[in-house]
Amino acid sequence: MEEQKDSITMVNETALTEFLILGFSSLQDLQPLLFFIFLITYICTLAGNISIITIACMDPQLHTPMYFFLGNLSFLDICYTTTNVPQMLVHLLSEMKSITYAGCVIQLFFFISFVGTECILLATMAYDRFVAICHPLHYTVTMRKELCLQLAGVSWASGFLNSALHTYFTFHLPFCGANKLNYFFCDIPPLLNLSCGDTTPNEIILLVVGVFIGWTPFVCIVLSYVYIISAILKISSSEGRLKAFSTCASHLTIVLMYYGSAIFTYVRPISTYSLDKDRFISVLYSIVTPMLNPLIYTLRNKDIKGALNRILMRKMYSN
Repeated sequence: MEEQKDSITMVNETALTEFLILGFSSLQDLQPLLFFIFLITYICTLAGNISIITIACMDPQLHTPMYFFLGNLSFLDICYTTTNVPQMLVHLLSEMKSITYAGCVIQLFFFISFVGTECILLATMAYDRFVAICHPLHYTVTMRKELCLQLAGVSWASGFLNSALHTYFTFHLPFCGANKLNYFFCDIPPLLNLSCGDTTPNEIILLVVGVFIGWTPFVCIVLSYVYIISAILKISSSEGRLKAFSTCASHLTIVLMYYGSAIFTYVRPISTYSLDKDRFISVLYSIVTPMLNPLIYTLRNKDIKGALNRILMRKMYSN
């Protein structure tokens, strides 16, 4: 028995130096088209999120808690799309669709870090809207700069601690030489599916930690919006109700899109996974949502449009 364990360990340590990313291998004829679609999506994601960060930094009227957190969200979207999309683009044009073992560890760590951070950050943004609408007279006192920095710091720290835990336990599993990932990138579900060891502890950790990183922030967001909607309905003027709701609609749209796909992917038993279906869900929250975030926030946001006009006017008059 000991010899068998030693043999498995030796195979895992010596033979497994890389993972083959199967991804879109079954769609050979469509890969050039997919490359073009994902490239345009990635460029739009970078351009949109960088624009929001730039506008929020350049316009003094946007130096508020709401746009501080929105800037964090935009930076976060840039980070976690960059962990997998560039490599995905390379694989669509390359014959060799592989990633080194160390590269897979790094990709998983940073991707899960950014996913977890976004869960907490979206809850923080909901709290900001709750204070602004339900307690407007206390907003400037409650959402002071120090608290905003602390909330953002907790969001980022929670994401990285969550990822460190999952990365450690995921890559302590034996893979026994199996290295074909039926996925677009290194993620927890396909790696657990690939392992030849007992993944029960990993599943328990995924579900337990998922309650704190996924479900708890989501419940907090839902409760925040129960109070927010109740407060909005009490506003006497229809114009006031519309203005209050418009500040929340963009955030609520992103929450529903992001949490729906992320919780579906991570916070459920591995026995219910179907990688053929789940990998397309992963495209939604890892590629599509980061691109839509700046579109949703800017198209419905008069503050961003006004700030952009002011910046352009200053540029014109300075020239």
